Amino acid sequence: MKINLLIAFCFATLFVWNPYPFQILELKSLDALIMSRDIVQDEAILLVDIDEEIVKAYGGYPLPRKFYADAIKKTQGVPGITVAFPDKDIHGFDQQFQQALNQFPTVLSFIGSTQTFEQGPHVGTAQLGNGTPSEWLYNYPGILRSALESYGVGLISTNPELDGVVRRLPLVIASENKIYPSFSLEMLRLAVGDPSYQIKTEQTGVEWVRIPAYGKLPTNENGLVFANWNTKFYRQTAAEYMKEPIPAPFVIFGVTAEGVAPLVATPGGPKYPHEVQATVLNTLISGTPLSQPSWSLWAELTLLVTGMIAIMIVAGSIWYSLPMILSLLGGIGFLSYKLVESSYLLDVSGTLVILFLFWSIVQFRSFITQYLLRLQIKQQFGTYVSPAQVEALQKDPSLLRLGGSTKQLTFLFSDIRGFTPISEFYQSDPQKLVELVNRFLTNQSDIIMKHEGTIDKYMGDCIMAFWNAPLDVEDHARKATAAALEMREALEELNHALKLEGSPEIHTGVGINTGPCVVGNMGSSSRFDYSVLGDAVNLAARLESSCKQYETDLIISEHSMVEGYVYEFIDEVTVKGKTEPVKIYTIQK
Repeated sequence: MKINLLIAFCFATLFVWNPYPFQILELKSLDALIMSRDIVQDEAILLVDIDEEIVKAYGGYPLPRKFYADAIKKTQGVPGITVAFPDKDIHGFDQQFQQALNQFPTVLSFIGSTQTFEQGPHVGTAQLGNGTPSEWLYNYPGILRSALESYGVGLISTNPELDGVVRRLPLVIASENKIYPSFSLEMLRLAVGDPSYQIKTEQTGVEWVRIPAYGKLPTNENGLVFANWNTKFYRQTAAEYMKEPIPAPFVIFGVTAEGVAPLVATPGGPKYPHEVQATVLNTLISGTPLSQPSWSLWAELTLLVTGMIAIMIVAGSIWYSLPMILSLLGGIGFLSYKLVESSYLLDVSGTLVILFLFWSIVQFRSFITQYLLRLQIKQQFGTYVSPAQVEALQKDPSLLRLGGSTKQLTFLFSDIRGFTPISEFYQSDPQKLVELVNRFLTNQSDIIMKHEGTIDKYMGDCIMAFWNAPLDVEDHARKATAAALEMREALEELNHALKLEGSPEIHTGVGINTGPCVVGNMGSSSRFDYSVLGDAVNLAARLESSCKQYETDLIISEHSMVEGYVYEFIDEVTVKGKTEPVKIYTIQK
């Protein structure tokens, strides 16, 4: 658990640190969320494409400004031109174009620059709140503006993110401590006929930009808004527009001729500058702007911590944890998807990746731990219990955790009687003696395991076994008795074989007792021995050693007596340290 907590802490730190790969992942996740919304057809904006056809008709690019003058005269709504006119017209139509600009409220564009240029005209801006907008807004040393005067000018520059994709655009920017609007915001201002803007800034950044006649437009702390990139627009080529324009409240002119206008990478694919501005304008007038709420980071962190806690709770079982992690990841993803319907962008990509990695590591650690424990179980019990019991223990290793429990067990001790003459017989060939002892122990041990007994240990030629641990064994006293009787019969068969071989016969004494004992892993966490402790064990050992005294091969205490056998009373014995005598019996052949 401590290691899992440490891993969880490291992953949480990684989440807060948000390295570059995670930032890229977040951006791609935002793209997926943005584009998950239904495609919307805009009814208010018309895009006029200045394509190869019109460029060819006018003999090349740039087009004479008479074209733009004629074009805006045909506009029934607010026209906007995403073409900069910093220099005089080489065709000499500046005066004609200026007259049209004076007659029709038009938005011309300017470009933010790293060089200092003469500052352009700007609309009056009221600053509200306790913060300074220029400290938060995109700042340009200068702006490259049109040499002509118009009712409105707006920024068309875009600001790609780390991966070169434009997702958010500024509504306002700063240059030389002056505030300037974006192209799309300026078009909206002209449409509602408002002479000014308001910008609300606090210590945490920009909160909103407001056109008084229109309303508040929420932004992030830098004055940026996410655009609805899944928007479709009505379009006409410039040639079509000059013949019969489609009426629209907003008309935006832009160059699409190959090799003239650069394409802008967006979540919705490559777009021309006038498409980008149209998308932002649609976002403003649709009333459904996307935003990352201020609580998004805390929400993501909460989901992350909650998920890691859930993973640690169900760690250890793939059958429980796999459905849980799939449900968890699916639920978080679904939550993020549903929030988009409410215009909230909650990026959970980093959360999902970290949770999956954390789950994988926890499960791998659990697998390795379980594997090593199963291997240890097999090594410890493989030769002492039946294969079926070993398999059961491997399926439930919790039975073998360090420590013990008190259980009612039945114990059996078996020892060779008269071992000295046998060892003297094989004095000249010790290897034969070892083979004989192993033959005997194998013969007897197989029977014990057959009757679901556990062999605790071998002490020379002595066998110690018990029943009802580590697995529960029903009617364990009866099974121990049955094992003892079968061991007696098997020994007779072994002795018959030994007699034919010319080897001395083997005689044993067996003691059986039932009683409460502590059973479990005795030792350290790195090295343990599954064994038992208690008076019941000592009594069973005493009964085995008493077989010689009472001239019998089997002694069973009254605590181990079961129905179905004919017992013969032997005596009452008092165990050392006890006051109550115990009756002992045998079962004759």
